[in-house]
Amino acid sequence: MTYRILGQSGLRVSTLNLGTMMFGDQTSTEESLRIIDKAWDQGINFIDTADVYCAGRSEEIVGEAIATRRDNWVLATKIGSGPTHGVPNSSGLSRKHIFNGIEASLSRIGTDYIDIYYLHREDHDTPLDVTVSAIGDLIRQGKIRHWGVSNFRGWRIAEIVKVAERLGVDKPVISQPLYNITNRTAEVEQITAAAFHGLGVVPYSPLARGVLSGKYAPDVTPDSNSRAGRQDKRILETEWRVESLRIAQKIQEYTQAKGVGIVEFAIAWVLNNKAVSSAIVGPRTEEQWDGYLKATEVKITAEDEAFIDSLVTPGHSSTPGYNDVAHFVSGRQLR
Repeated sequence: MTYRILGQSGLRVSTLNLGTMMFGDQTSTEESLRIIDKAWDQGINFIDTADVYCAGRSEEIVGEAIATRRDNWVLATKIGSGPTHGVPNSSGLSRKHIFNGIEASLSRIGTDYIDIYYLHREDHDTPLDVTVSAIGDLIRQGKIRHWGVSNFRGWRIAEIVKVAERLGVDKPVISQPLYNITNRTAEVEQITAAAFHGLGVVPYSPLARGVLSGKYAPDVTPDSNSRAGRQDKRILETEWRVESLRIAQKIQEYTQAKGVGIVEFAIAWVLNNKAVSSAIVGPRTEEQWDGYLKATEVKITAEDEAFIDSLVTPGHSSTPGYNDVAHFVSGRQLR
């Protein structure tokens, strides 16, 4: 396993970050624990969860798995996402929710500190000063060591760094954008802003929620056991578009000729971006994890980069009109 420095934090993290969004739901507790143990034996030291993953069950499983080696793992979890179920102050980035959320996460994980605490998504109802001030208090209390942002646009990354400096709070060390071959929009501002301000970039969904696994074909009903076949809401809202499926087929033909699997190629392509410290890969099965690990052995060439550029223009997605409804466009608010 190779390790990279995470932004300006001084942390050395494995180039693969074990994502646990499926753990406790699509992935049984037993298999989840087995995957985490195997990952550790293979040199992985970076693990990612969130308070909303499987209604908190993911955090519980992660806590159980890493307990005996807690100080050797770089543990990341998140705050600010999730449905409110009609309960005020149960989501967002207010001081109250952040303070309640950290205590709940620490309890579920069974630890007294978090290495990286992410703001899971932008909260347009809470001033950044309020959020950053709360994060600063958690750092001073020793409950979090570092913090970062996920799904934040480039200008808000720059602004939150500025706010932290003004308030005397340690600035964020990490940004987690959506980034893969079929959606390169993060290259325009998110990755550029993060790199400029010294944040490590750790993208999620390098396989485009499975579209870049090669298992889907255009105009063919997906397997009922697959994410698309289960009518998963998130993939249908985002990555499920025929243009991306056709691009995946072209990539698979290309990689087969090279003797490389499309899965490891797609992950390695993300890691070939100089700004990227690590890539989050979230397996549903142990077999999937074994495939992801092969990405560490793939070398992306200039020819490979040119081929991908011919399929998806740098800074763009596979098709015009891409918009993730979970992260609305905030520049047009009606009177």
